[in-house]
Parts: sequence; structure tokens; C-alpha cells
Amino acid sequence: MTRRFRGLERGGPAACRRLYGVFVIVACAPAWAGNWPAWRGPEGTGVAHDAGVPLKWSDRKNVRWRTPLPDRGNSTPIVWGDRVFVTQALEKENRRTLMCFNRTDGKPLWQSGITWTERDPTNGQNPYCSPSPVTDGQRIIAYFGSPGLYCYDFAGKELWRRDTGKVDSWQGSGSSPILYQDLCLLNAGPGTHAALIACDKATGELVWQVAPPKMPGGAAPGAPPPAHNGFDGAMMSADPTGEGGFLGSWATPLIVKVGDRDELIVIHPHRAAGYEPLTGKEIWRCTGLPDQAFASPAVGKGVLVTTGHRMAGGGTRVTAIQLGGTGDVTATARLWQTDLPKECIGSGVIAAGRVFLVTQFGSVVCLDLATGKKVWEKRLSGQGTLGGSWSSIVLLDDKMLIPNHSGEVFVLAAAPQFELLGINWAGEETTCASPAIADGELFLRTYKALWCFGTAEPAK
Repeated sequence: MTRRFRGLERGGPAACRRLYGVFVIVACAPAWAGNWPAWRGPEGTGVAHDAGVPLKWSDRKNVRWRTPLPDRGNSTPIVWGDRVFVTQALEKENRRTLMCFNRTDGKPLWQSGITWTERDPTNGQNPYCSPSPVTDGQRIIAYFGSPGLYCYDFAGKELWRRDTGKVDSWQGSGSSPILYQDLCLLNAGPGTHAALIACDKATGELVWQVAPPKMPGGAAPGAPPPAHNGFDGAMMSADPTGEGGFLGSWATPLIVKVGDRDELIVIHPHRAAGYEPLTGKEIWRCTGLPDQAFASPAVGKGVLVTTGHRMAGGGTRVTAIQLGGTGDVTATARLWQTDLPKECIGSGVIAAGRVFLVTQFGSVVCLDLATGKKVWEKRLSGQGTLGGSWSSIVLLDDKMLIPNHSGEVFVLAAAPQFELLGINWAGEETTCASPAIADGELFLRTYKALWCFGTAEPAK
């Protein structure tokens, strides 16, 4: 069901949009050049188009700067011009904030946010402020979970806030906001108040709202879990006091161009769907997906690939959907489904006719895009003590960058055969974030610090 609050028919000139490969939208090239403005980059797909990015670094090699962070966190930084932004919770102070850093030297410039004393359920391994912020170069919008959406200018002044409902999921929140024309779009929740919403990015005014598929009834209250139970036992760290249960979608939406139309694609529990971004009207849906969706979808060659956690039997169900349909496309556009025995938390990529995924235990899986058949699987082994991974793959040309929990970043060839090109490590610093790449520099957020790596002098 779609609730339309205000008609929007605003659109930038057609010249301000282009296709990358097939179907993926990017904004005006001059505005986005050298920036990483959102979760998964300028196209929302984890694909970077940047020369001069270092592929080798350590705590003493190719380090531009390292700035300590005040608390742990899972969000990925974004970059615009000479600024770097990251969401940051301060657990003991009950604060949820947005931090701004000088890109040249890593100096903290400001920290804005709110105090939220209400206890929200979340997984012990999923700190508050897990969603990444988004920016258009004028404003930064952050999703703080139960407190809602908050918008700031580049000086840290709050411009508006939007209540999106309490997040009462056992696992907390994770989906990041995205921008499309004049709209800020968010897969809010999950839990009792889960909703796909669109609001005016300049004012926060609600434009439309869509209710996701109904999930099984709320869970009976239980005792809070032990604190920080470890990544391998993360399900034991979920907070069963949440009335919203443990199912739902934490997936960040994706904007794609299909033929002559733009589509807002969202992975819900049980189904994927495409919507008109300006109205929230459903264009298509594909059912038969799992109850939990953690990762953003991958897209390439006109195919959408989704992953989700299978409650019956565990592991990950991977589904490939041919884009371009309307209505219920389950029987006509679902190309294949394959089940993997291991859980995939991070988002994958499509390259060279293959689908690449990383499991929570730190192995990389390569599937054939046309058939879903496994081509190879290899566990990534480094020096760190935490070999698992919740991070998402970043594709740089024909190379993949994949962090693990120990803060090691593996460089692999995006190829039909497994080829390890290098391992980078700046000491054991836990991370669940993903790399951000902008103008020849790589940014990595760990529980201890924000890092910037580069090989040449930064652009003026």
C-alpha cells in the first residue's frame, strides 16, 4: 500500500543522468567526480572509478593520516570535496552523532547529533548509528534509527529532522538513506514501524510512504543478551526484548535505470520490488526470497542479484532477477536461485560475468551470473585473529577490495579464477565497515580510528 503525501514531478535535465554499464544511474559527472557521497559509492553498487588508489599500504606505508574515533561503530564513511563524514554513537553518553573531518589532515571539524536515552534493542555487534550518511554537497542526511532522519549543513547546523518510528528489531537498524533528485529515500526499520519512505531532502517533509510485507507477529519479551558476544556467535547477541522480532530487511535501496524509466529497487523480506521513485507506486515484484535481507543488491548486465538469510536450514539464498518486467515477475523474470551453506552479511558485486560474494566466515564465493553455478570458493587467510567479514566488496577496475574483522583488506582479481593480489594491514583494528574511495585515496573506518591511505599528494 502506498500513501502519497505530496506530488513531485521535479526532474533534473536528462543530460544530468548517464548509464554505467547497464541500468545503473549516476548523477551529473562533474558534481560527483572525486567523491564517495553515499553507502556503496556514487552509484550505490560498490563500484569505484578512480585512478591512483593505493593497492598496498600498512601502518607505515602510504598513510595520509589516522584519526582516533571516540567509540566503536560499523558505518562506512562518505567523502565530499575536502570533507569526510561518518556516523558515530557514543554509547556511555547516549549520543548519536555525525562527525566531520578535514580530508587533508584528518582533523575533526565538528560533531553534531542528539541525546537519546531510550533503550533500543539491537545486536551486541551492531552499535547504534550503523547506517552510513548521504550527501549532495550542500547537506548531509543521517539515519539514527529510532530518533529518525537528521539533516545538517556543512557547518554541522541541524536543518531538519524527521520521525520515522521506533526501531524495535532484535538486530537494530542498518539501512542507509539515499538521494534521488529532490528526495531522500529510506528503508526505515526493521520492526513494528518498518516502512519505505520518501521525504523532501531540503525540508524533511514526507512525500510518500509504502508499507513493507507483513512479518510474523512480535516476539515475547526476553532477557537482554550478553554484551558483545563475538562475531561468530552474533545471533546470540541479538536482543530478544524487541517487539519487532528478528526478521526484516536491513538492505539499502538502489536506484537503477531500466529502459526509459528510473526504478527504486528495495529488498524486502520474502520479495524484491521496484518502485517509481517519485511516487512510491510499485512497478514489479519478485517473491520467494528469504525472511531476512542484510545486503544491498548487486546489479550488472540487466540482472539484479539479491542475497538473504534462510531461516530454515541457515545459510544464504542467492536470487537472480532479470530487470525490465512489470507486475508479478516471479515466474517470468526469476532466472535462478542457489543456496549457500554460509551466511553473507556484506554486499557483493558483479564483474566479468560473475557474481562475487563474501561470507561472514571470510570466504569469497564466485558464481556464474548466467546460471548461478559455483565457479570457486576460497577462504581469505591473513595475520589477524578475526578472519570473518561483515564488510561489503568494493570493485576497483578489475580488482576487489575485501576487509575482514581484523582490519586486513584483501585485494583479489575479479576473475573466473581465484587470484590473490595482496593483503594490506595497519595492525589489528576491528572493522565491519567497507572501504570508501575518492580522488585517489582510500578511507577505512575501524573501531579505533578513521584511516586515509594515498600514494600521491592530494588534489588541491
